[in-house]
Amino acid sequence: MKRYCLALDLVDDSKMIEEYENYHKTPRPEILKSIHDAGVTLMSIYRAGNRMFMIMEVDDSFSFERKDAMDKSNPKVQEWEQLMWKYQQSIPTAKPGEKWVVMKNIFESAV
Repeated sequence: MKRYCLALDLVDDSKMIEEYENYHKTPRPEILKSIHDAGVTLMSIYRAGNRMFMIMEVDDSFSFERKDAMDKSNPKVQEWEQLMWKYQQSIPTAKPGEKWVVMKNIFESAV
């Protein structure tokens, strides 16, 4: 198992943030299937203000390149991503066109 943590900002508007969260209360089955099929075994998203933080635990079949290719060939995922982009904005350190940015692990300890 490998873990990735990613960051993304939401448009800083309380009504839009509420809408975004409502979409995630009942995820679309085809979106959950696409996540699972890509090798993601656990996905959690947290929010502080308009900053989003995603934790993904993945199996050995997962790669960002493979998931990207799968997503691009899935019309339902493309529809979802286009809808979500209305609410999302890149963090300041993102590359052009980049949404979720992989974060660097700077501390980990078993207690």
